[in-house]
Amino acid sequence: MDGTLLLMQVINGLQLGLLLFMVASGLTLVFGILDFVNLAHASLYMVGAMICASLSFLVGGFVWAVLLALPLTALVGWGIERLVARRLYARGHLDHVLATFGLILVLNTSAHLIWGPEGIPVALPDYLKGQIVLGETLVLPKYRLVIIGAGLLAALGLFWLVTRTKLGMLIRAGASNRQMVAALGINIELLFTLVFSMGAVLAGLAGMLITPITEASLGMGNAIIITAFVVIIVGGIGSIKGSFIAALIIGMIDTLGRSFLDVALGLVLSANAAENSAPAISAMLIYLIMAVVLAFKPQGLFPPKVR
Repeated sequence: MDGTLLLMQVINGLQLGLLLFMVASGLTLVFGILDFVNLAHASLYMVGAMICASLSFLVGGFVWAVLLALPLTALVGWGIERLVARRLYARGHLDHVLATFGLILVLNTSAHLIWGPEGIPVALPDYLKGQIVLGETLVLPKYRLVIIGAGLLAALGLFWLVTRTKLGMLIRAGASNRQMVAALGINIELLFTLVFSMGAVLAGLAGMLITPITEASLGMGNAIIITAFVVIIVGGIGSIKGSFIAALIIGMIDTLGRSFLDVALGLVLSANAAENSAPAISAMLIYLIMAVVLAFKPQGLFPPKVR
């Protein structure tokens, strides 16, 4: 196996894992703290990407577009929480699923009316293009390293916020016993709005970062939401640490499986059988992992200490 190719796939796996973490961390905050099943969370991934793509043309720079798009995405999350989610907290999970599925259709249709059916490409500034050459043969894409760095900074910032700040203390307390927190005079509705908006920002940031590689397009979050749910189930619902570790595991296995599973199967199967079966098996790998985790640790690998 080519060591350079393996390293490139590891970098791709890290990139995917950290993007998954940004989506899944917001999802697990909303699900674990608000007890709200938000299928439309991935639509915020799309909305963030669309807003960023539009701003990149208006302000003439990708980095400035990201900085301006983050508060706008938070504003969209705030509006969804006030108009839709808040009315459903006391309802059952089936109502959450039905309402947020309808919200997906509303957001996709609204994006179609605003931005049109075509995808929006986003150009990177020159200083984020190109590659970094290490040694004689090791060539690393510069922007993929930027995504990894941004994902790590987002993870560190979220850990610091949840574990080292008063807001994080209130979030943890609200997850444990929201009635007691409200009885102590804390505005629990405002706390929930902040958590929901924070989740929207994290999902939107992931969409913004991937847009220069793909493009901002309608329904771009529909595929990632399924994988994000796998991440929070494997890591433990409500656990930021679990989401981080599970996202890296899922990202690595998904990337390496799609790249090298046919080679591994070729050791025991014919070349034709390995090539035909590898795509199907690689697509199932993350769900097989989820099934194994649910069989032995139904609460996930790193469930919250108090639920």
